[in-house]
Amino acid sequence: MAIPDHISVRGAYVNNLKHLNVDIPLNKLVAITGRSGSGKSSLAMGVLYAEGMRRYMSALSTYTRRRLGQTSPAAADSVKHIPSAIALRQRPVVPGIRSTVGTATEALNVIRLMFSRLGSPVCPNGHRVPPTLDIAKAMDLPNDGESGMGMITCPTCGVHFMAFAAEDFAFNSTGACPTCGGTGQARTLAANRLIPDQTLTIRQGAVASWRLPGRNFMPYVVQAIGIDIDTPFQDLPKDQQEQVWHGPRKKYAINIPSKTGRVFHMDHAQYENAFNAVEDSLATTKNERAIQRLNRFYEFGVCPTCHGSRFAPKLLSQLLVDQNIAQVSNMTLTQLSAFIPKIYQWLPENMQALAHDIIKELTQLLKPIMDLGLSYLTLGRAAASLSTGELQRIQLSRTLRTETTGVLYVLDEPSIGLHAANVAGLLEVMHGLVDQGNSLVVVDHNTAIINAADHIVEIGPGAGVDGGRILDQGDPAEISRNPKSLIAPFLTGKTKLIVRPQAGAEAVSKAKQLQLTVTDRFNLHNLHVGFPINCFSVVSGFSGAGKSTLIFDALVPALSTTKKQPGPTFVRDLKNGGIRRVVAIDATPVGKNVRSTVATYTDILDHLRYLFAALPDAKAKHYTSSHFSYNVKAGACPTCGGTGVINLDIQYLPDMQQTCPTCHGRRYNPEVLKIKWHDRNIADLLDLDVDTALKVFKDEPAIVHTLQTLHDMGLGYLHLGESTPTLSGGEAQRLKLVAHMGRSQKDTLFVFDEPSVGLHPLDVQTLVAVFQRLLKTGATVIAIEHDLDVIANADYVLDLGPKGGAEGGRIMAAGTPQAIARQGQGETAKYLAAHLAAFQVK
Repeated sequence: MAIPDHISVRGAYVNNLKHLNVDIPLNKLVAITGRSGSGKSSLAMGVLYAEGMRRYMSALSTYTRRRLGQTSPAAADSVKHIPSAIALRQRPVVPGIRSTVGTATEALNVIRLMFSRLGSPVCPNGHRVPPTLDIAKAMDLPNDGESGMGMITCPTCGVHFMAFAAEDFAFNSTGACPTCGGTGQARTLAANRLIPDQTLTIRQGAVASWRLPGRNFMPYVVQAIGIDIDTPFQDLPKDQQEQVWHGPRKKYAINIPSKTGRVFHMDHAQYENAFNAVEDSLATTKNERAIQRLNRFYEFGVCPTCHGSRFAPKLLSQLLVDQNIAQVSNMTLTQLSAFIPKIYQWLPENMQALAHDIIKELTQLLKPIMDLGLSYLTLGRAAASLSTGELQRIQLSRTLRTETTGVLYVLDEPSIGLHAANVAGLLEVMHGLVDQGNSLVVVDHNTAIINAADHIVEIGPGAGVDGGRILDQGDPAEISRNPKSLIAPFLTGKTKLIVRPQAGAEAVSKAKQLQLTVTDRFNLHNLHVGFPINCFSVVSGFSGAGKSTLIFDALVPALSTTKKQPGPTFVRDLKNGGIRRVVAIDATPVGKNVRSTVATYTDILDHLRYLFAALPDAKAKHYTSSHFSYNVKAGACPTCGGTGVINLDIQYLPDMQQTCPTCHGRRYNPEVLKIKWHDRNIADLLDLDVDTALKVFKDEPAIVHTLQTLHDMGLGYLHLGESTPTLSGGEAQRLKLVAHMGRSQKDTLFVFDEPSVGLHPLDVQTLVAVFQRLLKTGATVIAIEHDLDVIANADYVLDLGPKGGAEGGRIMAAGTPQAIARQGQGETAKYLAAHLAAFQVK
């Protein structure tokens, strides 16, 4: 029997796939492309990954399957010859505060073992004990309380003491700094946030912390103490101000007048000063929103005890060569690789074999991370501070080091957050996976990745109901020759690259400027930047160069400063250029669950509810607008509660999600659905896509306005009832923009974080047209971007580099895209010049 050379998919009908028949070559790099919403991810993740993972899981025991979680069979007639599958999703889970690069890659586990087994401890009398095999042996004794596990003897003074084990070096456990608990951050109450405006009286609310729940009677307590609550706080005597700031806890008898004229008496009202009010509130709440509200009174800075390392100070006495664990964690991966040979030189001969086994594990962990262009990261870097692209590459590196064979890898937009130079490294890794004997399916819009594929599957032609079909498939040369291909003109450079009128160098130089200096924040040191007002600017540069730090840590907070929320201390020389309002739009999902839809996120459902409530049939049944909301008991289906689905736990088989048998997925109470407008009930209308709805609601101007905006932003294929958390990052950003379109935006700055995420080059052109609409209303637009099509369409580009981390944070070039391409400074300039030349842009 011949060995299969392709995965055979027949009759796939996941989401908008039109009973698709397709053969996916095995042991090849296969790129799936198509417009946003065309069905690419449905094929890759919903069919190939879902079925590959399910087949693998079904080979495991019932016990194991129950604990790993399972996927249901893919919605397809048949899927044959599919290997076990591993997926890397577009949006990795954002790590928590306790996660670092070291913990995420598991490299810190090996480092902790190295310090425990190979390190040089210090005895209680201060004598340094050189590394010996006896220390390593002591650590490997049974932990039974009798073996003497971890006990060693100082060769200088003979004292017996317990050396640090690998677990002792864990900052998420016993090795945590006692001040910050292993987070590396200390928070202190900021006096200027407790009483932000000292010109107010206490009665007027000068003490912000006394406006917290349960503290609103505190002004009457200080009045009972003898403090004038109708004098501005700044004019009170110093001893009375001190009483408000730091007065002792005491109980007082007070009278509290009500609005009705009644007086409430309290015999034992506990006084809490301005600081205590916040501390006591924090100590008694576990509610996330309440904690977030209290955090506004705190300033977060580096822990003064561990200086951000997270480790308990006692651990720093143990050395590896001449470095403690905090110093090793603070090395870049490049520096750590250079440090490893020093360990061998330092250790005695009889420890070399042990060192080799441990260090080999570390180098195997580090190699794929460095191959993916992350050599600038330190193990101590907070994982939450990494970009989406960096998180994806760490996720990919963990997969690579297994060096498996015969696996199907499904990658969803791996180029997100990657500079063009990083994409070249990613391609090497992907081809390496194929060379190992694996199959690789990648969903991406990056033309460099598509051009480098062995086989391309193009899905389309449009999005939503207009997608879900195979347009063409073949190698890049075959696709490029197809006149019906949507991606071909972008592979060959035969389409128009610049799709908006650019301001030009002279206009940019004459424009008003938004300026600031970042004194010291991560890898930005005394960096002075400026952006032209009422222009489209792009901040480009290597991953980790400092783009997000500049825009989202410095610029946006500095422009959003209020009395209650002071600006960052590391920003100075701010000139706002007339900007009065900032709208920051990132790629985080819209809404948290299936209840959030396009209709609920915009104002469409509100208008529909009032429209239906005004109908004669609704009035006859005494229905209000609440009856036409599936998020309210009056309107929701009683069986599914308005979600349209019910979940069934069927023991050792995968959990099953089934369409609600009462409302048949329509979310509403069946009685409510009997009310019709133009022969359609409200569920029928939510089933419409935006473009169809435009025709249906042509006589309803309030609804048409929102629908037209959605259409103009290239979202006409979305259904009104479509769940918003499933939208791509680029779609989510454009949806967030809807409320801001169609009115004057003079003096407003719009900031975008990689708005091209998940967008086909044709959709990128639509995005650029949206930016142009904002500029016409007087807005200023700044975007962090790697997409060369977006960069080429900018009026002004600020390029940071030359690399990431400590090797970044400098301005490599600034000016128009054409000027940057000509001057050739930095990696961006090199790739931008080639891109402009490919499309014959001068």
